[in-house]
Amino acid sequence: MAMEGADRAKPSFGEAFRLWLKIGCIGFGGPSGQIAILQAEVVEKRRWIGEAEFLRALQFCMLLPGPEAQQLATYLGWRLHGIRGGIVAGVLFFLPAAFLLWGLSFLYVCGRDWPYLHSFFDGLKPAVVAIVASALLRIGRRTLTSWPLVLIALISFGLFLAHFPYPVVVLGFSLVGGLLLGKKEMQKERSCELASTKRSWTTSWVTAMGISLIWLVPMLALLFWLGSKAQPVQVGLFFAKVAVLSFGGAYAALSYVSLHASGDWGWISSGEMLDGMGLAETTPGPLLIALQFVAFVGCYKAPGILSPLLSATLGSLAALWSLFLPSFLWIFSLAPHLESMSRNQRMEGALSAIGAVVTAVITCLAIWFAAALFFPGGHLAMMPGPMALAAFLVFQKKKMGVVPLILLCGLMNVMIRALTLPF
Repeated sequence: MAMEGADRAKPSFGEAFRLWLKIGCIGFGGPSGQIAILQAEVVEKRRWIGEAEFLRALQFCMLLPGPEAQQLATYLGWRLHGIRGGIVAGVLFFLPAAFLLWGLSFLYVCGRDWPYLHSFFDGLKPAVVAIVASALLRIGRRTLTSWPLVLIALISFGLFLAHFPYPVVVLGFSLVGGLLLGKKEMQKERSCELASTKRSWTTSWVTAMGISLIWLVPMLALLFWLGSKAQPVQVGLFFAKVAVLSFGGAYAALSYVSLHASGDWGWISSGEMLDGMGLAETTPGPLLIALQFVAFVGCYKAPGILSPLLSATLGSLAALWSLFLPSFLWIFSLAPHLESMSRNQRMEGALSAIGAVVTAVITCLAIWFAAALFFPGGHLAMMPGPMALAAFLVFQKKKMGVVPLILLCGLMNVMIRALTLPF
């Protein structure tokens, strides 16, 4: 297989940096919205990555634990500019949200609220629903190319609605795809094809071990400084476990953390956990960023020898460090082998099936997000539906880019709130 997109104009590092920063600032709507924005900006608007390669990378990232959208951004950055590109894309994907959520968490523990800020964030949601719906149409046309794949998508959709574990569905249909959809290879891979893999598995193991050591050094420093019982240390260790074992996306990870942090250990209350998820829904970046709020509030309430704000800040940093560093480990150690793996016909069949499952899970997430927007508290909201429909029509006709569309919807909602508030 020839390297896809070899004739595409490679962007400069500065151009890519500005795009990753922009995506980090407008990445609303959870995984489905962020994947849609990545496709719109990187594939359709700038054509830096081909659509087929984008979908292969998405299928690959859906197999990994952790935030799939952030891993996809890391892969795209790595694909364009190597490790430094992957680091910049992956870090900028969540950094703006981390700064914003730190501020909102501080206001939360201080008992303050900014209604117009929340109105602006709420106004972004109809635009995100429109972007996701548009992306689903494009992804579906690309992934559901045969009746067996359509059937896999429909069955997967039903299983997700029945709350079947995400890893079971993905692994099960990947096996089905590999066995039934993959063709037997007619000839062995040629030696030149084998040599095309730029880095050996040995090098990948070294990369993985190096990144693991990078994670360990600051955690050991925190441990020696504060002791094993300190809340920031407990947060860093626990969230590292969450990051490595969080198959099934952010919702599976949030459920697991809620069970322990607001249940067994009493770091925060169940009401505070819901508040944190609500704040995370209104900020850009991966939904997993809600766990930063858990760390902030939990460490603020149990500061130990530190001041509450310093403890909360260290806990936030430890959470971010442990939650997102494994994403770089997976991408930098495994992504170099994606092209060689995709040449295997059995693997190609498995990835095709995973693509159908990906379409189903993005559809489920989009419906969940839209239902929460259109029917908050079980009652129909009047404004989001027409705003989302108008945004969808504008975006489909390519009359407006992603950023202007999102900002326009946010500002319109602020104006509506200003007109409806009593003087």
